[in-house]
Amino acid sequence: MEQLLSYFVLLVVFVASLVNAEVHFHEFIQETPVKRLCRVHNSITVNGQFPGPTLEVRNGDSLVITAINKARYNISLHWHGIRQMRNPWADGPEYITQCPIQPGGSYTYRFTIEDQEGTLWWHAHSRWLRATVYGALIIRPPLSSPHYPFPVIPKREITLLLGEWWDRNPMDVLNLAQFTGAAPNISDAYTINGQPGDLYRCSSQETLRFLVGSGEIVLLRVINSALNQELFFGVANHKLTVVAADASYTKPFSTNVIMLGPGQTTDVLLTADQPPAHYYMAAHAYNSANAAFDNTTTTAILKYKDASCVTLQGKSLARAIPAQLPGFNDTATAAAFTAQMKSPSKVQVPLEIDENLFFTVGLGLFNCTTPNTQRCQGPNGTRFTASINNVSFVFPKQNSIMQAYYQGTPAGVFTTDFPPTPPVTFDYTGNVSRGLWQPTRGTKAYKLKFNSKVQIILQDTSIVTTENHPMHLHGYEFYVVGTGVGNFNPNTDTASFNLIDPPRRNTIGTPPGGWVAIRFVANNPGAWLMHCHIDSHIFWGLAMVFLVENGEGHLQSVQSPPLDLPQC
Repeated sequence: MEQLLSYFVLLVVFVASLVNAEVHFHEFIQETPVKRLCRVHNSITVNGQFPGPTLEVRNGDSLVITAINKARYNISLHWHGIRQMRNPWADGPEYITQCPIQPGGSYTYRFTIEDQEGTLWWHAHSRWLRATVYGALIIRPPLSSPHYPFPVIPKREITLLLGEWWDRNPMDVLNLAQFTGAAPNISDAYTINGQPGDLYRCSSQETLRFLVGSGEIVLLRVINSALNQELFFGVANHKLTVVAADASYTKPFSTNVIMLGPGQTTDVLLTADQPPAHYYMAAHAYNSANAAFDNTTTTAILKYKDASCVTLQGKSLARAIPAQLPGFNDTATAAAFTAQMKSPSKVQVPLEIDENLFFTVGLGLFNCTTPNTQRCQGPNGTRFTASINNVSFVFPKQNSIMQAYYQGTPAGVFTTDFPPTPPVTFDYTGNVSRGLWQPTRGTKAYKLKFNSKVQIILQDTSIVTTENHPMHLHGYEFYVVGTGVGNFNPNTDTASFNLIDPPRRNTIGTPPGGWVAIRFVANNPGAWLMHCHIDSHIFWGLAMVFLVENGEGHLQSVQSPPLDLPQC
């Protein structure tokens, strides 16, 4: 296994909005032996921990995060869901807003939390390094108004990072898939806060246990930090009340199970109202595609303080009550859950649209001149690819898009001819002609005027397979105004749009074989990546970039780049 020799230093400073106090966090990311599933791997960890530590800040705080890269690989860090107003330089995706931090180099991320609170997270945004480089980012309300707008006040909080674990170096898994053109090997386990749980080999002793008292109300902050898999999550015999998603409050609703795509977060309230016992908290795959997937289940245990337990030879045996999760392909449950999401009250949704965009999103296949060779191990001797509007995105290498855009030197880095609609109209979710399965490659961006009102229809296709693609837009939050099954019909489907209280998200899934409509105001200038958060899809090309132009004056323009911005 190719070893990752790494040593990062993250220095986090935040300034409290009222007391102007400075708090310093010193964080070291280094190669550490991590034992999972009976085997030890040298993995990147933060302060020797996997996952990385939780960063807790308040709305209005300013952060300064210095990363020093002593790794073998280039790396960059992304603060998922942070809007980064006028400041794409701190966003982090490699070759989009910055060149990666090369081995031996360093970079300081500086940004302010502006009108955001809730559960977000941070992760590497370089190839598959985020398989182990990630952690929670909790934004609490400002000290001037420190309480949550929840129907009840939680007694305690528990943060749950749902992840994936490979019993090998994830970078080797990626490199093999890039070489062969086949789908990457599936993970060997799912994890909750880095631990697989009772149902995996060599894992029971480390299964996480969370202690609660009878009658207590607990806030669960659930984050899907898995690399490639949407997940169902539930707690045995307990109802969950959803109160927030992607760091935006929601109208509370009760559910037995939640579904999160990679990148999404959901805050739920749980009342410990069951007989004292041990209850499994569990997650397993929601698999919407006709593709191989990891069908295992990760668990942790919710343990009531006054629950009895059986002992054997002096060891505690907590016989946890199993959680009932939906079937792996239960799209009806996933769709019903998502459909309940609404903002707590009326919101300001853009009504008159300046940019009406229609994006087909899905997989594809590149034909090989010599099929069935070592380099063509995809279906029928092809190579897997993915695209938006038939353009398979190619990440530049000689400069980042934002740096080239700011310097006025786009030649050889990107073009601005990304199509607003697919080049060919077809039955997107029907039996698609094989002549439409092969996209073109390109590094294409789409320009938006400052303050333009944007609507995007994200239309899944049946090319290779229909699938729920969790689409993430950097630098923005958006309103999810509509969704449906089949091909979007502008003449009939717009009448069903929710323009009163739609949910605000930063990542939203395209229903398998369906569409989702989002709206936002382009009031944040810069280069902003939009991509599927299934990482095997982003390296296949399921991405594009918006270039939001400057408005008028300093406060509507991109900040000057920092002096230590990495060079390619």
